[in-house]
Amino acid sequence: MIRYFSLLAAVLCASVSAASAAQSAAQDYPIRPIRLVIPYAPGGATDIVARILAPKLGERLGQQIVVDNRAGAAGNIAVELVANAQADGYTLLIGNISTNSINPILFAGRTKVDALRDLTGVTLLASIPNVILGGPKVPANTLKEAIAWAKERQGQLNYSAPLGSYSHLDMLALTAAAGIKMVLLPSKGAGETLPALLRGEVQITESNVASNIGAIRAGQIKAFAVTSASRIPELPEVPTLTEAGFPGIGSLNWNGMFAPVRTPRPIIDKLHAATVAVMKQPEMQEFLAKRLIPPALSESPAEFNAYVQAESKRWTRIIRENKVKLD
Repeated sequence: MIRYFSLLAAVLCASVSAASAAQSAAQDYPIRPIRLVIPYAPGGATDIVARILAPKLGERLGQQIVVDNRAGAAGNIAVELVANAQADGYTLLIGNISTNSINPILFAGRTKVDALRDLTGVTLLASIPNVILGGPKVPANTLKEAIAWAKERQGQLNYSAPLGSYSHLDMLALTAAAGIKMVLLPSKGAGETLPALLRGEVQITESNVASNIGAIRAGQIKAFAVTSASRIPELPEVPTLTEAGFPGIGSLNWNGMFAPVRTPRPIIDKLHAATVAVMKQPEMQEFLAKRLIPPALSESPAEFNAYVQAESKRWTRIIRENKVKLD
């Protein structure tokens, strides 16, 4: 019995010591530069958010933050790098809807790490609406008219999206609900969608608002519906997908900050508080708003993790219903 209590006391002392060490580490953190890993090449929305955030967050934390673009393998290279890094708050990921809620399902069993299991969320950063688009030769002005036109051409029309991306999955869900059949033309991203629409290679598709607002305003392409919960100020005349008759379909291209799962909670909390404070700065809000990248922040890391898990469950259902598999 004495030995039992001695062991119990030792365990409790170790736990208290570990908690004290974590708290101490958070108080001193950071004492050296932080690496912010981006899963894509420079230029996209995730990269834009990271690069405007990094210097201001560095100023607030008192250390340099180095942006490190690690593109490739649909973002899985960056996810693996961060998941395998030391869990001390010095290697972070700016992930997004694909890397942290879709890829764990599509690539299950095919990657060495699982973003849902091996990473923990710090905060949501931005949530970018998408838009259902029509090419200049599509003789329709509403989504209802576009669907009716597409039904007369079953299997003859194309849409563009990276294979396995949120836009690919959204279009699968939309076409299934609308009762139309279209052909996927795989692309490398939103940068290829607009030229394909203008050339007439793609007739109806989904892409982010930020990449297409200029062409929409110029009348070069048509906007049928946005994926946000409410209409957006930049396109006030364009209905939401819910208003157009398709509730529950369509995604927001969100991104957020993640850390290795065993990162001490006090460090996660410190990162959350600092990041949210920076993102709320008026100049940050103005910079992102001009680029149609609306900031969206989590009240806590726990709230963000719950959001990512909910997103994963939704994508699991969509992927299974549409029998999506990557060869």
